[in-house]
Formats: sequence, structure tokens, C-alpha cells
Amino acid sequence: MAKYSEKAGEKVEKAMHEMHEGKLKSGKSGKKVTSRKQAIAIGLSEAREEGAKVPKKKSL
Repeated sequence: MAKYSEKAGEKVEKAMHEMHEGKLKSGKSGKKVTSRKQAIAIGLSEAREEGAKVPKKKSL
């Protein structure tokens, strides 16, 4: 069984593309995102907001 939905994969792909173009910005500070991990997290977060199948955030 797939861990993430197809919609979630599309959101992550879009976020990664924006990061490479230098257009992806973080929500709080508004600074450019340069980290691959941060871009993936933003994509998953957006997918989660739209109701896509994404596992819950890990709590620290």
C-alpha cells in the first residue's frame, strides 16, 4: 500500500520545482527555501491541508 497519495506526490514535486527556481518561500519568515527537506515538508503540508492521504506529522 502506498504511503503517500498521488496528489501528495504532485504537491511535493511542485514545491521542489519552485525551490529549484528560487520561488519557494517559507510561511513564517518569507525567506527563500534552500533545503530539500524543507521543500518536501512544505509540499506535504500543502497536500495535508487539501485532504490528501499523508501520514500525520511526527511529534518531537
